[in-house]
This record gives sequence, structure tokens and C-alpha cells, in this order.
Amino acid sequence: MSLIEFRGVHKAFGSKQVYRGLDLTVERGESLVVIGGSGQGKSVMLKILIGLLPMDAGEIYFDGAQIGGSDEATYRLVRRRVAMLFQGAALFDSMTVFDNVAYGVREHFRMPDDELRERVRESLAFVGLEGIEAKWPSDLSIGMKKRVGLARALAIRPEVLLFDEPTTGLDPINVERINKLVRHLQRELAVTCIVVTHEMSTLFAVSDRVAMVQAGGMIFVGTTDELLRSTDPRVHDFVRGLPPANEDTAAILRSAG
Repeated sequence: MSLIEFRGVHKAFGSKQVYRGLDLTVERGESLVVIGGSGQGKSVMLKILIGLLPMDAGEIYFDGAQIGGSDEATYRLVRRRVAMLFQGAALFDSMTVFDNVAYGVREHFRMPDDELRERVRESLAFVGLEGIEAKWPSDLSIGMKKRVGLARALAIRPEVLLFDEPTTGLDPINVERINKLVRHLQRELAVTCIVVTHEMSTLFAVSDRVAMVQAGGMIFVGTTDELLRSTDPRVHDFVRGLPPANEDTAAILRSAG
């Protein structure tokens, strides 16, 4: 059984129809990258999954249970197991780094203060930011904010991590750092990852499978090799509009026409 399954999901904002029957499965322990043009609903899908946005119709299954359209109490249980790194990190400016990282743990669990301090320390150490608990978001670079956001997501020890454009706006060194963290989480800690991105380098660095959303649903699901060799003109045009991750990728693109 797939860990996550979207079945016939519909979502509209007023007259704008985002999804007209979204079908997608996510397997336990995989890293699935979701691509597509701006405004196609990639981030909306992540927010629907954890109940931050309601769907209009359809079904969503998580670990065998139907959660789509559930009440807030059910989604709170889901959010104990599914964490999200928001685009821009979405740190609370009025909180220190410590309190930002501790936020999810305090929301979902009861933990003694000494254990909470150790959980925050471990989470920051995982992303390479030891000893910055007393700093404020305004003290941090964009790359550091992203990593603090990831530490906050990791602090609840999730089974699933959702990444909304995790490398946008970062320099190449931080892009590589985030990509390696995603792969480490998935391969070494068995965390299921769903990554929304426009970055070809991230796509090739972290994906087991790729899903492309357009026109209200998924128009492609497969491996990166299948993506590059797709004859669907919508997939073909989108992928070739992205900068190649490296020379090998560029050569495949040229040979595929």
C-alpha cells in the first residue's frame, strides 16, 4: 500500500480551477520531486495534504486512512508525522532560533525542558548550525533561514517531509548543502520526501521519481530518465526550459532533441 494517495482531488479558488482530478501516489521511503509551471498548484497540493487548505472533492489517504476533508483534530495527528519546510522558511520574526525550532514540538508533544533543549540542539546540528539558538531570524542569511526552517521540521522527527522550493534564492553552495540534506534524510533516516522545485539541479540530485502537474492534474510520473526522454510536448518544452544540472544532463537533452 502506498503511504500517500491522492484520488480525484479537486480544488478551485473562485473561478480558477487548480485541480480537476488529481491522482498521485507516494511510496514509503521514496523521494518524489514535483515540477510544473507557476500557478499549477504544486504548493497547493502540499498544503491540502496537511490540512492547511481544504479540498473541494476527492479522497486523500495517508498510511491507509482516508484523511481528505477531515476535521482539525485528525489533521493535528497527521502533522505529528508530516512536517513541511515552507518556501522562504516562514520563521517567526518575534522568536529566537531556539523557539522557532522548538515550536512544532511544543505544539504536538509534551517534552521536559532538558529534552526539548537537546532536541533543538540535535536538529540544528543536523543542518550544520550548532550554537545559534539565541540568534534571531533577522541575524540570519537566507541560506541559514532555510536550514533553521528544516531544523524546525526535523525537530518533530517526522516520517514525511514536504519541501516547498527548498533551494530557491540560494547560492550554489547552499543549494548543494540542502540537496545533500534531503538525500541524507531519505536514504539514511528513511524519511519520505516530497520536493516541489523549479531547480533542475535539485530534481536530479534528490529524486527517485518525478511528477509533473499541469492542466489540473498530473501529466507525467516517472524516473528522471523517462522525464528527459518523454515525447509529450508539454513535458518536453518544460524540461528544456530549465537550466541543465550538469554536462551529462545537457548531453541527454541534446540527444533527445
